[in-house]
Amino acid sequence: MSPTLDYDPHEFPPFAVTVDLVVFTIRDERLHVVLVERGSEPFAGRSALPGGFVRPDEGIDAAARRELAEETGLDLGRDAATLTQLATYGDPDRDPRMRVVSVAHVALVADLPDPRGGSDATAAELVPVDTALRRRLAFDHRRILRDGLDRVRDQLEYLSIATRFCPPEFTLGDLRAVYDAVWDVELDPANFRRKILASGIVTPVAGARATPSASGGRPAQRYRATSTALAPIEPPFRRPTA
Repeated sequence: MSPTLDYDPHEFPPFAVTVDLVVFTIRDERLHVVLVERGSEPFAGRSALPGGFVRPDEGIDAAARRELAEETGLDLGRDAATLTQLATYGDPDRDPRMRVVSVAHVALVADLPDPRGGSDATAAELVPVDTALRRRLAFDHRRILRDGLDRVRDQLEYLSIATRFCPPEFTLGDLRAVYDAVWDVELDPANFRRKILASGIVTPVAGARATPSASGGRPAQRYRATSTALAPIEPPFRRPTA
């Protein structure tokens, strides 16, 4: 027999739980993020991260995937590695409607298709991250976006997350372009090659080479991630300082 719960839930203040998503991809050699245009108050017409309220009968990650699909048409599938929790945001005044606690997520996606607005989002778009950070985003979404960017920039130093931005087979030039875009730098190709190959996070694909460029020259070797799980980079690949 279950013990009697010795409390009245009505004695506690009500609050809601939401999810927000920071979805990054590389487009035209620049880091982009998915934004939506809010179709209703509060902040109607303002750019925001995709997200929404968690339903009583669903888990947090399931809510994040559902909200992204509804508001942008993007489907992350069921791969748990695609979506990771970033942080929880619960300042009392972050939402003017009521007390709302949001669980933010980060997703890193290769070759992300163009999003399309749906549900309560009148539009959806891929926006360069530096442009998005200059906008007046709804709620505390600028803070969430900044935190997501900082997380990815930090993890590039010690985890193989750069491969998440790449197709299954890629060149070292493709991988270096990820670092350049996320860190907003221009890394030396020779040093990058030496450090990445020494780390062991990539493995050459036998017999696979990229299509030669118009200028000719030997086709570049293609690689794949050594592990489908995130692997540590040893020694860490330090981000250049200004």
